[in-house]
Amino acid sequence: MKHIARSSLIISVFAVSEKLLGALRHIIVGRVFGLSSELDVFNAANNIPDLIFALISGGALALAFIPVLSEYLEEKGHTATWELFSQVTNLVFLVSAALSILVALLAKQLVAWEVGIAPGFDAAEQALVANLMRLNLIATLLFSLAGLAIAGLQANQHFLWPAVAPTMYDIGALVGVLILSPETGFQIGPITLPTLQLGIHGLVYGTILGAALFLGVQIPALIHYKFKWTPTLSLKDPGVEKVLRLMGPRVLTFFSIQLIFIMQDNLASRLPVGAVTALVYGWLFMQVPETMIGTAIGKAILPTLSRQITRGEEMAFQKTFSTAIRVILSLIIPSAILLGIGLWPLVSLLNFDAAGTELVVWTTRAYLTGMLAHGLIEVAARAFYAQQKALIPLLATVLSTLTFLLFGILLAPRLGAPGIGLANSIAFSLEALVLLMLLHRSLPQGLQLNSTITRTIAGTGLGGGLSYFLLHTFPIQALSLPLEILATLGILLVGGGVVLPFIWREMKALSRL
Repeated sequence: MKHIARSSLIISVFAVSEKLLGALRHIIVGRVFGLSSELDVFNAANNIPDLIFALISGGALALAFIPVLSEYLEEKGHTATWELFSQVTNLVFLVSAALSILVALLAKQLVAWEVGIAPGFDAAEQALVANLMRLNLIATLLFSLAGLAIAGLQANQHFLWPAVAPTMYDIGALVGVLILSPETGFQIGPITLPTLQLGIHGLVYGTILGAALFLGVQIPALIHYKFKWTPTLSLKDPGVEKVLRLMGPRVLTFFSIQLIFIMQDNLASRLPVGAVTALVYGWLFMQVPETMIGTAIGKAILPTLSRQITRGEEMAFQKTFSTAIRVILSLIIPSAILLGIGLWPLVSLLNFDAAGTELVVWTTRAYLTGMLAHGLIEVAARAFYAQQKALIPLLATVLSTLTFLLFGILLAPRLGAPGIGLANSIAFSLEALVLLMLLHRSLPQGLQLNSTITRTIAGTGLGGGLSYFLLHTFPIQALSLPLEILATLGILLVGGGVVLPFIWREMKALSRL
């Protein structure tokens, strides 16, 4: 199982790179546009294109596709595998194109509808959301094809270029914010960058460029694995039928997940200016460590879990899954606590005013309460898909969607954007609990967590307490912002160092995965 550790390392390294570039992009965007209605509009315009991508290939198809491709590689070889890949690619492109055209035609109604994207925006803002959404659909088509390429490469146990692809997207998006959008050119040392002064539209054009790079960087790897496209499509092909059977529940699962984010913006559009953007930044700060840990491990173990199920290796499946859960618990719990403690200087990089900074800080902390749940779901859901049991994650996600709707309606008017983030955390925590309980009952010996939770909580308490004490004892707020950030990171590293001996067993287990 050592290849899982290597795969997780590759994914984590490039996840760090991508998240750092993404964070840089979001910082620049925040500095250019501020906590403004214009940026709220841009963020709201991403929802429906993101929904199409997620439903068709971003995750719905990938998680249904990888187990089938792994099975084909194991039993039928590369030629049959790539024939199936081509058929599914052709189907996905046609469906994505049809949905994109439909959304483009109905864009205004989707925005202004009372249960739509942004009913709380005024008429001019709604018109701009619809316009930006139509442009975003171009990127959606490119992302849909790229999602399939990722599934094909990961089924071949190739993780490098799929891990690089998000970084390429960020490079394209950075071109949008640095060159296409600003009214005045950015100064980098003695160099002044050119600018096309496209405003918020420049961010969308940067997204399209990033999507093209996201797809293009994977093509050489597909060629390396002897991919050959064939212009065929048969819905009666056994492999296609199997993918569609697995994909059906996953589509509904991802629809439920994306529906939560659409509901978030629906609720936030009724709040003061900046609420939609605060949710975006709060989610971003939580997603950086969660992606490095939960997503990286989840993606790396899916092909292995699928093959263990195919071969009937139940005990190996249990060991792989239990180890992954132990590692996620030991890494995410201290990461969430330490990040929540040292968050303020990092958010200050956005250059919002004091009220805007405080809004983003508390929204992020609300999301951080659910960071562990998101990490656990990354692995738990994949464990079900490896067993080709797609209905259980669907039902769990429907439950979390209903839970979010209930708590979102209750908390948003009272707590604003942080209330929406807290509703998200409550909903996904319930989903994670349900999935883990069901998996625990289905495994031969249940989840083998040993003393991971006790040791992690004890270490986090000591490390987090020390970090909080140091941050509130030393006057680092008097330093310049760069020095304050460095000092904060140093103190958080000290806290992490205190935690490390308590979770050393899990670190060793990760290296053996």
